[in-house]
Amino acid sequence: MLTNAKTIEGYKLLAQDGDIGTVKEFYFDDHHWTVRYLVANTGNWLTGRQVLISPYALIDVNKKEQFISTSLTKKQIEESPSLESDKTVSQQFETDYYRYFGWPMYYYGPYMWGFSPYIIRNQEKDKAFLHEKNAWDPHLRSTQTVSGYHIQTTDGELGHVEDFIIDEESWAIRYLIIDTQNWWPGKKVLVSPEWINRVSWGESKVFTNLSREVIKHSPEYMEESLLNRDYETELHRYYKHPEYWVHESNEHSL
Repeated sequence: MLTNAKTIEGYKLLAQDGDIGTVKEFYFDDHHWTVRYLVANTGNWLTGRQVLISPYALIDVNKKEQFISTSLTKKQIEESPSLESDKTVSQQFETDYYRYFGWPMYYYGPYMWGFSPYIIRNQEKDKAFLHEKNAWDPHLRSTQTVSGYHIQTTDGELGHVEDFIIDEESWAIRYLIIDTQNWWPGKKVLVSPEWINRVSWGESKVFTNLSREVIKHSPEYMEESLLNRDYETELHRYYKHPEYWVHESNEHSL
């Protein structure tokens, strides 16, 4: 199921033995454009450190009651590798974090989650990728930071990033919601990360290989409830790009 990042922000996070806090934001990588951690706002609990929850620990996203349940206990989180609230997520921290919880490290292997395009908790397969030469160095970004970045098309600026659409099964970012009001009033459109060339963190810009005219006539994005497979199919056909679900289905069958 697809959902907006800002919709989930504020949801309660539940451990096996009580509340952890609420969802503050998300950290994602710009290699596979996948959410690697939910950042928890823990209030007065565990102050001074960032509490990061990997999608490996997520059991269910309950939109009706607005909570996300996890497989962790509060003690597991308290004793997990600590990251100060003013520090960035380093690869050393991630290595310690994944080893502590016993989960496969996503940056080993060719797919979104290391050895698979989906989250599979299988440490035996993970061991096969520990010495892979194609391990990559993740650079994690905050959804709150990137919201507001300007969109640079092939022929000028277009608008800005308003939100992200996340796939709750794989936790991939499927689309960026682009508000184009600085170019033409009222219309919002979706751009897939696969249609993005690069992100300039210094310029606070997202560069796409699409033109303003092409984006202007793309299917309009109106609200989350209308985002279904028919709409996605229309969007990919318009841009003449293959559907991600077909590509990932083929990967998963390998």
